[in-house]
Order: sequence, then C-alpha cells, then structure tokens
Amino acid sequence: MPLAASGPATSSGVSALHLGPLHIVRINWGADVAVHSEHPGAVGINIPLRGELETRIRGRLVVSTPGFATVNPADTPADITRWPGTCTILGVKIDRDFVQRELWRVTGRADAVIPDQIDLRRPAAASWFRLLSSIVDQPVDDALLTNTHVAQGLAASLTDGFLLAVLPDETDDRYAVRPRIVTRVIDAIHAEPDRLWTAAEMADVAGVSVRRLQEGFRIYLGKTPRECLTEIRLAGVRAELASGSARSVTDVALKWGFTHFGRFAAAFRQRYGVPPSSLLH
Repeated sequence: MPLAASGPATSSGVSALHLGPLHIVRINWGADVAVHSEHPGAVGINIPLRGELETRIRGRLVVSTPGFATVNPADTPADITRWPGTCTILGVKIDRDFVQRELWRVTGRADAVIPDQIDLRRPAAASWFRLLSSIVDQPVDDALLTNTHVAQGLAASLTDGFLLAVLPDETDDRYAVRPRIVTRVIDAIHAEPDRLWTAAEMADVAGVSVRRLQEGFRIYLGKTPRECLTEIRLAGVRAELASGSARSVTDVALKWGFTHFGRFAAAFRQRYGVPPSSLLH
C-alpha cells in the first residue's frame, strides 16, 4: 500500500475494505504520482484496473497493465516510479505472518518465493481475481463482512487462493488439502513459536498418538513435526530480521524458540546461505 507519494494528487479517490489480516483498497490519485513504500510487515499486491503501473522492486522494473498484478514483498522497499492519473488500482495488503501461516497450510513450505508479477489471465490467477472482485463489490459496512469470523475466513480463502495461483505448479500432491492433525499443529506452532514443544504436546494438540502424528506429517508434508517446527521458526526469524525492526539476533531467536544459539546460527546458515547477523539492519 502507498505510504508516501509525490506529485499534484489533490483529488484522489480511495475506498477500503478490511478483513482482519487482509485489506483491500481501490485507489485513483487523479493525477500523475510517484510512490515509495517500505511494505513493513505485509505483502502488497497492486492490480491495475485501467492504465499502466511501473514499480521498481529490488532493482527490477515491473510494469503491470490490466490482466497483470505487481507483488511487493513484505519488508522490501518498492518505488512506484510511474502511476498516471488515468490508472486505477485494486490493492491488496496481507499481513506477513498470516501469509507465512497460510503458506504452511497450503504448501508445507515456510519460505516459498512469490514472484514479483502475476499473470491474471492464467486460469488459477483469473479464478482468484474473480473471487477478489466479488468481495470488493460488497458494501464495506455489510453485516457479514464486519463479522470477525467471516472476515477471517474470507481473508484465509483469498490468501490461500492467491498462493495457489502464484506458486509454481507441482506434479506431486503437495497442494492437497491437509488433514486436521497437520493444520492444528501448524496453527499451534505459529501461535506459540517459543514454546518448548515436545512430540507428545504436538500430538495432544492434534488429538492423536505421536506415531499417528508423525505418519500424517510424513505423508502430507514429507517431513517430521520437529523439522516443520524448525523451518517455521527459522522463517519467522528471517522475516523479522529482514523487517528492520529487530534490535538483536539473540532477542529474535529467543522469541522464536531457539535457546541454543550455536545450533540456531548453523541451521540458519545451512538453510539460507548467510549468517543471521547479515540480515540485521
């Protein structure tokens, strides 16, 4: 979402819809503008409904017109270098932690790479855009949309649909619906990443035996519960360090449940190829 704009935009038209961790806005500035955003703590998706939008992300110029969308990664500066007054966009902002949670629920991966641009003409992306458009057309004060449970459910559906639309197709069963014994544990880990989780505690959350829990994770994710716990924690540390809000690597590591810093640093370097301190701003 735009945080700072330059240009003679004095008669902008902005409407917004809030669905818990997901926010949708329709924006037309009414004049040519340039916009800079840090995208703190959220993924931003800008969809031109008319006109052309030019954005520079990590040094790469992304030009989107109707039928395409620009994706701005969380905690990554982006510059909209050209936003004409004739360009109206539909913008979607999704909380970073919510995206990560749904990414696990949908794909079983903690840090899949989301592309900078989406081709909305592809069937899966077109289907997601139709769902988004149908919700945007509802009144912002609609009784259902202002219900917390409904809003949360819609946010999850839109986020899951987005992830399924933009991530590469898989030939295996990676995107199959996860059983409750898996999703319950994943949700619990995200809610309490610093908890000293044992296999028995995770099994209690799922309501099954430890053996059944391990079988479920192996079948649907190809990993053990402990491996998933570590990946979720590492991805959380990486995202928080990259956001620029962290004071120290130690504080963030403790927050995400790492108490042995030597093992943590080694696991982080093995997964991401750099030491955690390299991401500390």
